[in-house]
Amino acid sequence: MSKNQQYAEKYAAEAMEQMKRYGIPASVTLAQGILESSNGQSELSQLGNNHFGVKASGSWLKNGGDYLVYTDDKPNEKFCKYATVGDSYEHHSKILKNSSRYSQCFKLSPDDYKGWTKGIERGGYATNGGYAASLQKIIEANGLQKYDQQVIKEMRAEGKQFGVEQNARSTASASVTAEDTKSVGRASTSSPDKQIALQKGNRQYSFPVKRDDFLFITSPFGMRQDPMDKSKQQMHKGIDIRARKDDVLATENGGKVVAVNHNTNTGGGKSVTVEYARTDGSKVQTTYMHLASISVKAGDEVKAGQKLGVSGNTGTHTTGEHLHFGVKNISEDGKVRDVDPASYLADIAQKGNLKQQALYNGHDLLAKYRDNSSGVDTSLSPDDWMKKLLSSEDASTGLSNADPIMRMVTTMYGSLLALAVQIDNKSEEEQKAQISEAVSKRQVVLKPLLPTMKECVLSVGESGKAVLHADNGTTKVARELTNAEFSRLSQVLGDTNLSNEAKKMRIAGMVSTIVLTQQASQNYEQVMEQQEGQSQSIQRK
Repeated sequence: MSKNQQYAEKYAAEAMEQMKRYGIPASVTLAQGILESSNGQSELSQLGNNHFGVKASGSWLKNGGDYLVYTDDKPNEKFCKYATVGDSYEHHSKILKNSSRYSQCFKLSPDDYKGWTKGIERGGYATNGGYAASLQKIIEANGLQKYDQQVIKEMRAEGKQFGVEQNARSTASASVTAEDTKSVGRASTSSPDKQIALQKGNRQYSFPVKRDDFLFITSPFGMRQDPMDKSKQQMHKGIDIRARKDDVLATENGGKVVAVNHNTNTGGGKSVTVEYARTDGSKVQTTYMHLASISVKAGDEVKAGQKLGVSGNTGTHTTGEHLHFGVKNISEDGKVRDVDPASYLADIAQKGNLKQQALYNGHDLLAKYRDNSSGVDTSLSPDDWMKKLLSSEDASTGLSNADPIMRMVTTMYGSLLALAVQIDNKSEEEQKAQISEAVSKRQVVLKPLLPTMKECVLSVGESGKAVLHADNGTTKVARELTNAEFSRLSQVLGDTNLSNEAKKMRIAGMVSTIVLTQQASQNYEQVMEQQEGQSQSIQRK
């Protein structure tokens, strides 16, 4: 039996009651529950019995409705929290019934599931296209229409009408959902932070840092160039995850902290190791390195999503600020083997229904370890990879589209980076690697535009300031671009009438002018210092 069918059987009685009370096809309600709650496995459904992704409205909060704080379309949004799954079903029905957007649906027959799904999509229930088609596919693939026909048969036999709320709810729904509510504590509506902690503590699996979309991997498991000696190769026994003062999290329930290192002078800096026992007698150890602080001690037992510490700022020499995450497998007879953390993350992602990816140079490292029948694109083009890094806060780069100033800086930075990676006719893989490094370090190397320069880099500071670093062999420049220079650079990059070659020439000219101006200024200051020195020498004579 599929997970969809298991969900439908578990909540069919509740959906059928809603059909009796409101006239909404049970098949449609079940299909929405399956889709919106990931078969009851989503965080909202697990922790708040919210099976339809219903956000907490102003009236809900005003009337004292409970809620969870969760990141969906926007960070830290409030979603309704229910005492039972049945209450979630009831509230969902009332939302459809009381909203004018779905009024046309209630003129349809209770078994017209196709008309209902189309009406719900037109009403704007979901922002993604093809919502009706997705619901219909779920209904037809799992034969959910049978529940509609069963309700119709029962109602006719009893001589009752559809869509009458006086068709009272039975107590069956409470018994169906009793098991679901045991693990859900009542969170205080006055403390969003506590609610977030509750979500982390109740899940069974978690990625090592909280991300809504993907982990930005700056160095994968396997052989790589030695960061201290580029002429050599070394074995990288973990993955580097881009992180900037992020909480690092335990990945499973039932973990035990077996090692804590507070010594910052070691290669990995501060670190924590957590061990998980397996039923076959083996163990899995996960190690977190480059931490700024540690929140646990050796011997502590931890749960999935529990904070172990905070990622630090070490390791910036090659891959930027990152968390090193390593995984070892210890067999029953004590043999220790380093394993690719991507295989471990793919395993817990499947067990915990975690949707995040682990992207390295536009490729999902988890794809080769799990079934990709979902159709998720696991390989991005250089342009799409750059857009994803620059638009998502998950990249943890600090380049965000949140405010207008930063949006302009991000647009300029992205356009300049896109231009820079096209210069040397590199392969797509080389381009994506260059993009990864540039975004991680928050800088664009412009030397290919000015090959006579010893160094030419444009970096973006924490405050969004664009700073030019250039060296032509005689003069070094390190200064923030003026508003006029920034505007001119943005204008050139955004001019669709200019070819890439023309843009390169104009940008090269702008940079050369800045360096020459700085050089002229330095020469003038040197001449003035010499003249002042000569004048003082004459006066002493």
